[in-house]
Amino acid sequence: MMPTVDHEIAGVRCAIYDSDPTRREAVVFVHGNPGPMDDWEELAPTVSAFARVIAMDMPGYGRSDHPKNFDYTIDGYGRFLGQLLDQLAVERVHLVLHDFGGPWGIRWAIDHPHRIGSITLINCGVLEGYKWHRFARLWQTPIIGELVQLTATAWGMHRALNRMNPKPLPRSFIDRVMKYADWGHKRAVLKLYRASKYVGRSLPDVGKLGGSLPACVIWGAGDPFIDVAYAEKQKRYFPLAEVHILQGLGHWPFIDDVEAVRAPLVSFLRRSVGRVG
Repeated sequence: MMPTVDHEIAGVRCAIYDSDPTRREAVVFVHGNPGPMDDWEELAPTVSAFARVIAMDMPGYGRSDHPKNFDYTIDGYGRFLGQLLDQLAVERVHLVLHDFGGPWGIRWAIDHPHRIGSITLINCGVLEGYKWHRFARLWQTPIIGELVQLTATAWGMHRALNRMNPKPLPRSFIDRVMKYADWGHKRAVLKLYRASKYVGRSLPDVGKLGGSLPACVIWGAGDPFIDVAYAEKQKRYFPLAEVHILQGLGHWPFIDDVEAVRAPLVSFLRRSVGRVG
């Protein structure tokens, strides 16, 4: 588990890992659903050897508050990320994003192009034309979504995901997710997915980031939720993107084979952190 300190961001208690608050340039890891920031526990220490590293449990996830009245939308999370970075006095940001962290982070970056130094997309990105997977469609359906969430168990989740993922996911990964899966978390998931039915049309202004942003795309080729074809498609929006397709890995490639993700990620960030222009 990553060591964290609680901060209050816009009235929400947020658990944050921050390796070096004295620096103004930071690599910022943003988890997706179901999170939490512990997804990054095998990657953050390596990156912190040469950069400030920040990770957080976003509202509704992990050790942070799971408030009823938070704005559980892509815009709401993007705004919260910005408030967090402002409070931590981060001036230049290298985003490392996964799953829903993709649209959250990109939303923030579009509104702050002068502060973004690079972007890494791990099985996420701009998903034009995206069709939702089965779990999402259930969560997006009133009453059925509530029933699915209320009856979810660690055993059932482990069994379902291992039928879909190219490699068996460790039970410890499932237990970590379920540890924080109170009703507040489940309510947050339902609200987010219902507000994001048209995620493929949620970032029409991504062109504001410009064509010169350093980008790295890392994708588990066996992802059952977001097809690997989207990996190369990210070059439409990030023309300088280097693309690494990892065969035999799934939606959580850093869980399936952390070294396969660490190698291209660290190489890219070492070239990007401190780069001017």
